Amino acid sequence: MNKYLLSAGHGACSGCGQLLAARHVVEAAGPKTIVLNSTGCLEVTTSPYPRTAWRLPWMHSLFENSSAVATGVAAALKYQKQDTKINVIAQGGDGGTFDIGFGLISGMWERDDKILYVCYDNEAYMNTGVQSSAATAYGASTTTSPAGFLQKKKNMPEIAMAHGLSYVATATVGNIQDIRNKVQKALSMPGAKYLQILCPCTAGWKYEDRLTIKLAKLAQQTGIYPVFEAEYGKITKVIKVPAKKIVVDEYLKPQKRFQHLYKKSANLKIIQQIQNIADQNIKKYNLQ
Repeated sequence: MNKYLLSAGHGACSGCGQLLAARHVVEAAGPKTIVLNSTGCLEVTTSPYPRTAWRLPWMHSLFENSSAVATGVAAALKYQKQDTKINVIAQGGDGGTFDIGFGLISGMWERDDKILYVCYDNEAYMNTGVQSSAATAYGASTTTSPAGFLQKKKNMPEIAMAHGLSYVATATVGNIQDIRNKVQKALSMPGAKYLQILCPCTAGWKYEDRLTIKLAKLAQQTGIYPVFEAEYGKITKVIKVPAKKIVVDEYLKPQKRFQHLYKKSANLKIIQQIQNIADQNIKKYNLQ
């Protein structure tokens, strides 16, 4: 019998990076955990409603307010003197985190509520039609930016760090043990915490299902997605990129959301800009 806390019946696509990340987040947190879930792919279950794939207390809130609902849950646990025994995790995708829920998340951070907020970053509004978000990668094609998204990705981890949180970290599904370690570290820290996980999306990124883990690893190895930990606003640990440089082409080419960049020579400047972003990350976060 399957004993995972996030089990069959989830309704996720084959090769879903977000589902893989979420399963290991809750496994690392353990059964004495309450999960507050913003609207997104993770609340979709097989019919008939309300069947659920979550084998622990779980609540689906609106797109923007899992952090606010989590605050209420954390306050109730504190009143009942259960706050040291039960974990509270609020979670959402990048749309609900970087955009729609941004203000409520900032409020939770300012209050320093004892909550771990997890963002499953697949770089677009995947469950509503692959529209661009503030997390969309530079140059990526979405349904609202078919010629390529040409805005800088919002740096949510650094915004979290600016709030003075006890713990902020990034991760990718290319390193599952790293995710589990960071969840456990976050839950051991006081007050509000933030964990952002890059989760490749087969439907939105348009790649072969089998490449989910490989692409997540390449995102970290090229420097496109810096992976680090920070405590009280200061970076304490990073995962280095390989000594032999891996160019961003290896990460971009398997994904159809970047295919348009290779069809016209004029787009070579965009590819170079993406490489520049990776190189700047390597330098900024001391990844080499």
